[in-house]
Amino acid sequence: MTVRSGGRILIDGLVAQGTGLVFGVAGESYLAALDAMADAGGLRFVACRQEGGAAMMAEAHGKLSGRPGVAFVTRGPGATNAAAGLHVASQDSTPMLLLVGQVARGMRGREAFQELDYRAVFGTMAKWVAEADDPARLPELVRRAYATAMNGRPGPVVLALPEDVLRATADVADAKRVEPAALAPGAGAIEAVARRLAAARRPLAIVGGGGWSEAGVADLARFLEAWRLPAAAAFRRQGLVDNRRTPYAGHLGIAPDPRLVERVEAADLLLVLGARLGEMTTGGYGLVGLDEHPQDLVHVHPDPSELNRVYAADLAVCAGMDATAEALAGLPPPERIAWEGEAEAAHAAFLAFTEPTRVPGALQLPEVMAGLAKRLPPHAIVTNGAGNYAAFLNRFHRYKGFNSQLAPTSGSMGYGLPAAVAAKLVHPERPVVAFAGDGCLMMTVPELATAVQHDAAVVVVVVNNGMLGTIRMHQERAYPGRVVGTDLKNPDFVAMARAFGAEAFKVERTEAFAPALDAALKSGRPALVEVVVDPEALTPGRSLSAIRAAAMG
Repeated sequence: MTVRSGGRILIDGLVAQGTGLVFGVAGESYLAALDAMADAGGLRFVACRQEGGAAMMAEAHGKLSGRPGVAFVTRGPGATNAAAGLHVASQDSTPMLLLVGQVARGMRGREAFQELDYRAVFGTMAKWVAEADDPARLPELVRRAYATAMNGRPGPVVLALPEDVLRATADVADAKRVEPAALAPGAGAIEAVARRLAAARRPLAIVGGGGWSEAGVADLARFLEAWRLPAAAAFRRQGLVDNRRTPYAGHLGIAPDPRLVERVEAADLLLVLGARLGEMTTGGYGLVGLDEHPQDLVHVHPDPSELNRVYAADLAVCAGMDATAEALAGLPPPERIAWEGEAEAAHAAFLAFTEPTRVPGALQLPEVMAGLAKRLPPHAIVTNGAGNYAAFLNRFHRYKGFNSQLAPTSGSMGYGLPAAVAAKLVHPERPVVAFAGDGCLMMTVPELATAVQHDAAVVVVVVNNGMLGTIRMHQERAYPGRVVGTDLKNPDFVAMARAFGAEAFKVERTEAFAPALDAALKSGRPALVEVVVDPEALTPGRSLSAIRAAAMG
């Protein structure tokens, strides 16, 4: 052991945990940690343009790696800006560590410059909020932060760092690398699952949540295919089951296939793996009864506090997703499967539902999204934020495997671009395409400069309809014809992207999209493709005028 500053102890602790990328906006409150990074081999600081974008990048990194993505932000406004990304990590069950500069210990409690009570501010969003008061305790705090973020239901942790703690010195060893606890289902639990499945006539699996790895998803596929069990994805978890393969029954998200909804309602057993069965997956908690439900509900989740919290499960299994999938993959299917042919029927219904519809305008967004899967390789990563454009992407694009989708189940606007930057830095060999609406993109558009600075060759597709489409849709339904606050006057997106140093293309007709996407992908640089759509093309099934007319009676 040697005497080190708190900043050095902190950075060495991150390296000891295997962290190679950290995202942040530099601030004077953690200068000692920034200085320590100058000599930290294997650790790269990604300089972002706004703390919300940095936090979203860290969250995306956590999704991709299974270990906490790390964001550094300064005190006060820096910390509050980062709250948007922290909320994504909370609702998406993503391991994340937010490191926040704090006023010096002697200043606390006086409302000093940019002082915050981080436990009060982040206590409802984070799994654990702590503040360092001694540099000698930093290894302990970092170790606990990683363990807390990864174990049980994964989620974010906040560690506040007083600037004088980072400057002070201590003689202390680094903590050992933390691995998530392997929470395996008991043999009795798996046998009980097998018995219930064997007795079922119309079973359906619903997969979602966090804590999956590539190996776990592969085991899940083996189990579903061996048992010929139809499987639906929870909201924005479509990459957990290859959409091209027979077990995949579709997406229980916004405006799901009515036939899939009927399948859920007609099921006699729901095998829920990892999903919380949140509001979006269940259509406002109406698809599955909370206490009384006709289906036999088998709920597998890694956090005991989630089991029976909202839904009364007939069989609750507290176990990690990878261990559960491995155990299920080892179950021999019965000689006779009572629901023979249901997986094929469910997949056929999914294929029919994802055939492009016709919408108003010269550019057919359903065709653009459906054609995307034909132009991108299986290992491509597609990201998105929030907006009506995402309904087209999530319905018509087909996700091909683990981590092929990065999308916020929290419904946060602005997520697509920063998530794509993180994805490209983690996996430079994989094509990464971000989708954003015109309103969505402008939430975090400064991170295009981050992509250019760090040579992250992402492709950003901005769907421009001149309005906040989702809010306009709800506005027309509730207050038809009374438009306030949802129209947008946008910049010239092509000129803006080129000013950042990115390639840029503008597309106004369906047939022009594929060549523009190909050119953007081949450019080897960050690129933006502006897709101009008719404002009438508000949803895959109903135009703006039709929504208004229905509301007016």
